[in-house]
Amino acid sequence: MTYLLALDQGTSSSRSIVFNERGQIVALAQQELPQIYPQPGWVEHDPMQIWQTQLATARDVLRKAGISASAVHAIGITNQRETTVVWNRKTGQPIHHAIVWQDRRAEPACARLREQGHAPLIHARTGLLVDAYFSGMKLQWILDHVPGARQQALAGELAFGTVDSWLMWQLTGGAVHATDVSNASRTMLFNVHTNTWDAELMALLDIPQQLMPEVHPSSADYGQVRADLLGHAIRIGGVAGDQQSALFGQACFRAGMAKNTYGTGCFMLMHTGSTFQASNNGLLTTSAAQVNRQAEYAIEGSVFVGGAVVQWLRDGLHAIKASSEVQSLAESVPDAGGVILVPAFTGLGAPYWKADARGLITGLTRGTTLAHIARAALESIAFQSTALLEAMSRDAVAAGGSAVSELRVDGGACANDLLMQIQADLLGIPVVRPEVIETTALGAAYLAGLSTGLYAGTDELSQLWRAERTFRPTLGRAQARARMDQWEHAVRQATAD
Repeated sequence: MTYLLALDQGTSSSRSIVFNERGQIVALAQQELPQIYPQPGWVEHDPMQIWQTQLATARDVLRKAGISASAVHAIGITNQRETTVVWNRKTGQPIHHAIVWQDRRAEPACARLREQGHAPLIHARTGLLVDAYFSGMKLQWILDHVPGARQQALAGELAFGTVDSWLMWQLTGGAVHATDVSNASRTMLFNVHTNTWDAELMALLDIPQQLMPEVHPSSADYGQVRADLLGHAIRIGGVAGDQQSALFGQACFRAGMAKNTYGTGCFMLMHTGSTFQASNNGLLTTSAAQVNRQAEYAIEGSVFVGGAVVQWLRDGLHAIKASSEVQSLAESVPDAGGVILVPAFTGLGAPYWKADARGLITGLTRGTTLAHIARAALESIAFQSTALLEAMSRDAVAAGGSAVSELRVDGGACANDLLMQIQADLLGIPVVRPEVIETTALGAAYLAGLSTGLYAGTDELSQLWRAERTFRPTLGRAQARARMDQWEHAVRQATAD
């Protein structure tokens, strides 16, 4: 049997998964990653803890799988995107904590860029909105606020990277400073039309070129892991940001195929093939994982509060003791009894982009129970995801394509059968849950297997993908439309001045 090792470095934990060549999980290891909150709106990680926890899980998963590193054909890396690390090239030591993708400290600088009229140029070159979310703004903040950083950068003494670059530097003993197109496309510094760092945008943000990693396709030769780390040198053959990796792991290789990841938030991506397609509906255009030099694109939308609404039921309202209880509580009533919950705890993401929106619950009566609120909470995840998919379909049709005909799902909350059925009913299309829902790690493993010759191409990977269950719509389209109209009405109330 041939094995692939996926390193899945996420926001709250570092994980490693061993897959066999059929894409089945052999073993999994995980360690929590401590969060650092220096002040409101700021989120950081210790880069050395990122590295140490990731290395520890890689060693642990090989032990759990009962294999040595010599049995691993290749390694794939997938990572929390936009999180920013800057380190000294000689010492390998970070000059500041990693600034996490959720961090908002760069918003004043973003406001200046928007006020100065630079947003259209940035959107045209990168497919992104001007936002503190993206790593270029975090990099600018580090250079401006760490004493001596800019001078060191100009002298070529520092390296910038997203988490994939940081891990590769450590794994190869400083021999590789690189990233892939999917992570590069989330920096606000990368021209997704030419697949190169954009000199004009770099100058606009005052970022020295000397800092930047080389950019390669997602499936490529990224060098070898030092033999002393895992007991044998292993080729790093695939790298992709977590959401693009999940799209790849779901075998969404053709234009019009879409996936939704149900985690703390929800991340929906629709492949648009080799065509850069700007959204007219509040979505982002991003680089998809690439298996060669041919550009591949996707349209992306993010729901800020997805599964986190269930955590709020548990920790805020104490309506349940464990997240797993929400399905049975919600199923104890036939519907939400007219209750609509808009979980705009941190504003609303795509397609609304209302940072000042706040959560609300409407439709309460004397007969409303916690069960109705629990059901409304689950429905809120499906409502928000439906709004995203409808926006994507409008973009696809406007570009001469067709509306999305099937949604592939992954992430922890997709295990909730009631939520998946509600999702299918609202969308009016099949919602398909795969046998392997660890599709983020699986995508990285597949990318590594492709570049090292284990797989012949994406057609072979499509054959490996297997559905575990398909949820088909049971609600009439008029009823579904009426439900979405109720949701949109509630959203307008949540965003009213």
